[in-house]
Amino acid sequence: MGKGPGLYSDIGKKARDLLYKDYQADHKFIVTTCTSNGIAITSTGIKKGELLLADVSTQLKNKNITTDVKVDTKSNLFTTVTIDEPAPGLKTIFSFIVPDQRSGKVELQYQHEYAGISTSIGLTANPLVNFSGVVGNNCLSVGTDLSFDTASGNFTKLNAGLNFTHADLIASLTLNDKGDSLNASYYHIVSPLTNTAVGAELTHSFSSNENTLTIGTQHALDPLTTVKACMNNYGRASALIQHEWRPKSLFTISGEVDTRAIEKSAKVGLALALKP
Repeated sequence: MGKGPGLYSDIGKKARDLLYKDYQADHKFIVTTCTSNGIAITSTGIKKGELLLADVSTQLKNKNITTDVKVDTKSNLFTTVTIDEPAPGLKTIFSFIVPDQRSGKVELQYQHEYAGISTSIGLTANPLVNFSGVVGNNCLSVGTDLSFDTASGNFTKLNAGLNFTHADLIASLTLNDKGDSLNASYYHIVSPLTNTAVGAELTHSFSSNENTLTIGTQHALDPLTTVKACMNNYGRASALIQHEWRPKSLFTISGEVDTRAIEKSAKVGLALALKP
């Protein structure tokens, strides 16, 4: 985490990335090219069983303004305009989806040495209002994440979190789903030289009285190759190997197996990302 407490979404992010990021059971292909005038064009294809999904996106940067436009196979047009630091520490994000007339949204993010705030409001007559805020520093922070539906007059999201960061470990505790779910996570750097780390996440549901424990680890075989593995208390084990065969271009093979039902075939996912 950088200077200050960051945003609410940063609470527990290191552990989540270690345990869940880049694991997949699908086939994914991403190609990014850049034009001479600085426009980045990215084509993405995902094969989910017999279903093929694809989208094409473009990104244009002009000084501190970034415009992203994406079109998917359902003819949806996603547009995001980001204005970075119109004032110190401030970021403005405007987004909308065509043809969804209720999708327009304006978001403001502000990061300070002792606070991080993100607030958004939908561009409709009865908008959904989101607010998240964190106070503290880069060692200890507390925050909350709220969503209020002005149409119904109800809170749709009520979350709270605590994050503790030391030299080589990060521990977090969050209360989610309007107080029904308690989540505790832990991330520890074992060896910075080999990018070796371990992590764990425990989730308790008060309504169902169920616990889910996931543990995982990662290790760099060499500066360009990383292996990861994780397993939960329901016997689901996953592993992946990721190789950066050229700068910013990654090839990832991941697999998943249910150790309580070995007779079922394992899931294998492939991902290839090509960037200039």
